[in-house]
Amino acid sequence: MRIIIVGAGKVGLALTQHLSVKNQVTVIDQNPQLIDNIINIHDVMGVCGNGASYEVQKEAETDKAELLIATTSSDETNIVACLVAKKLGVQHTIARIRNPEYEKQLRFMREELGLSMSINPEKATAREIARVLRFPNAMKLESFSKGRLELVEYRLPEGSALHGMQLSDLYRNIRVRVLICAVARKGETIIPSGDFVLQSGDKIYLTSSPAQLEQFFRHLGVFRKRATSVMIVGASKMCYYLAQELIEMGMAVKIIDRDEQRCVRMSEQLPRALVIVGDGTDSELLHEEGIGQTDAFVALTGMDEANILMSMSASRLAGECKVVAKINRRSLLELVAAESMIDSVVSAGAVTAELILQYVRAMQNATGSQIKTLHHIVDETVEALEFGVTTPAPYIGVPLKDLKLKSGILLAGIVRQNGQIIIPSGDDVLNLHDDVIVVTKDTSLRDIGDILQ
Repeated sequence: MRIIIVGAGKVGLALTQHLSVKNQVTVIDQNPQLIDNIINIHDVMGVCGNGASYEVQKEAETDKAELLIATTSSDETNIVACLVAKKLGVQHTIARIRNPEYEKQLRFMREELGLSMSINPEKATAREIARVLRFPNAMKLESFSKGRLELVEYRLPEGSALHGMQLSDLYRNIRVRVLICAVARKGETIIPSGDFVLQSGDKIYLTSSPAQLEQFFRHLGVFRKRATSVMIVGASKMCYYLAQELIEMGMAVKIIDRDEQRCVRMSEQLPRALVIVGDGTDSELLHEEGIGQTDAFVALTGMDEANILMSMSASRLAGECKVVAKINRRSLLELVAAESMIDSVVSAGAVTAELILQYVRAMQNATGSQIKTLHHIVDETVEALEFGVTTPAPYIGVPLKDLKLKSGILLAGIVRQNGQIIIPSGDDVLNLHDDVIVVTKDTSLRDIGDILQ
């Protein structure tokens, strides 16, 4: 596909990295240094200029593209860029839109301006945090087949009952049907086989039904119930979306921010939340406000360093508290993840890029791809894909042990048409209308048949 990306910031760079592998990508940005950097690193074309300009888009040959993605920091620029692209004949346009006022008129934008998709990074990231707070054992949680099967990221602590256990012995010892489909260990990504031995410190990725995952963590003696009380520091747009969702889920929400005006606005928008004027980096304040009795702590200020320090302080003050931090800078994100400093970290840029990539794969569905859901895991080095078995094929009804799969591919779960969840063994088979979850390092899969040699 020919794809135009307007904006070479964090989201634009992440999209370029993924999309330039199999597509013809042109990047537009007003900063010549960003354009030079991106064309030196990736096999893409670069155009310096305003992405909302008709002349600049003509220079970028937007009229020959199938998709334009506008991810600049300005909502208005993104909307106009998509409108210009639509007039030039581009069928699909995606805009990053952050202002809540514009959110109220998104239906109008889609219908009247022809906008294919809009993404609110703050709202999308808040939704991801809320998912983790529903299941606090997870560092990250992804859903497949309308939530019937979930993929959980979990780090094995020191002294874990799983340390030294071979995967082939896991079910016999634990008696719960879960599958460990990927492992990150000391910078290495592994799609494990049955003889793989787990170690403390491993970051493991498990798939199963929500009920079986709960049983698994209960058996290990580390299960943490869904959070019922949450403390959020930073009265931002993301805080508003998160608090709104948590309150609807029945959680008690306390918001702390040092800016009195922001606190007044937040208390007016969210009358059911308790809003406090104060410094979230002050451990005495956190202690006074009951961090020791709080189920979850979320740091959402605009400063990554402050979020990291607050989260580490919250972990020290409340041992059982689930701690989540928003970190935007990739270097800090990687450092925190590598050192296991915080329970869970989220990045609005990464969440936005992931949603746009899912849309691009959905576009490919129209050209024959069977991908229904796509998630990137293990620091974006592995794809977890959900395929639909939609047409009769030679592999249907054949035991999995008799199929010759490509190397580095693992079938992580099968969801039958009746909703039955199967964690695959060699004797299981694929049926027509199944949903199949595949975990792989190969980013070129578009069809369930692509898993075969």
